[in-house]
Amino acid sequence: MRTMMSRVIMLMGCGLMMSATAAAEQPTWLQVYGRITMGMQYSDLDDGTGSDTSLTSYASRIGAQGSFALGEELELIYQMEWEVDLDDLKDSHVITPRNQYLGIKGNFGEFSVGRRDTAVKMLQGAFDQFSDFEGDIKHLFAGKNRMNDTFNYFSPKLGQWQVAASYTLENNADNGVSMTVTYGDSKLNDSEYYVGVGVDDAVKGKNIVRAVALTKVGTTQLGMLWQDQENIDGTEQADGFALNVAQPWRKFKFLLQYNHMDYSSGKRSSWSGGIDYQWLDKTKLYAWYTQRDLDYIDAQQHFTAIGIEHRF
Repeated sequence: MRTMMSRVIMLMGCGLMMSATAAAEQPTWLQVYGRITMGMQYSDLDDGTGSDTSLTSYASRIGAQGSFALGEELELIYQMEWEVDLDDLKDSHVITPRNQYLGIKGNFGEFSVGRRDTAVKMLQGAFDQFSDFEGDIKHLFAGKNRMNDTFNYFSPKLGQWQVAASYTLENNADNGVSMTVTYGDSKLNDSEYYVGVGVDDAVKGKNIVRAVALTKVGTTQLGMLWQDQENIDGTEQADGFALNVAQPWRKFKFLLQYNHMDYSSGKRSSWSGGIDYQWLDKTKLYAWYTQRDLDYIDAQQHFTAIGIEHRF
């Protein structure tokens, strides 16, 4: 336990020093950024192996992005990002690639090639209140894909409307097309609500239809997501929904989310509750609990964590 706490303190210190360095104005052609998210997690998988408590890195990452002017209304853009597992230094996947692409941006929109989140994955925007944790919709819903060898296009915003599409090359076994239409800002900074619909056609072996909606009632954020999915051969059809609410209060934010999918083999559902505390401008503390019910293996799983997140 003492060793684990020492590692947490060391990581916090490294993150704070990196943040101070990044505070200086960075040139547009090179902007270094990152996120350290660590937690002490208790897990009970209800599989006969007993419970476990461990220090966990939740998709901590580091990256660089930038742009170069190619003309008055044309830019070259890039992003290179890696996930870093800060917990297990012996793991062969300590560093794994995330979004890494090169593109151009102008009054026609944005076009890029490389490895990138699909349009349907990005459709959820800021919906998932437990993203990268055990309450993440990815544990029940398909569609949270980041594909290699892709062409990606984002139209310019026409008012609040935007179209996005991803195409994976045919020489990739996971070829397919992902398309979305959205209205508004998913963070609700520039619009009162956000709605969107998207389709995956043969992306990572799945056909998916997804719809999402976000809005605020006073200071309370409400979200809803619906999805229908099946394998490209028509098997393993499933449909379901997710609902959540986020309520800020002073430096706290209270979170609640329910995910549900109906498969032919039985339902899969989870509910999560959490609290965030904004300690510093770019540093927060958090605590959450997730219960996952999986009928197909007759298991009720439990997860609890407390931790810290620092962005730079």
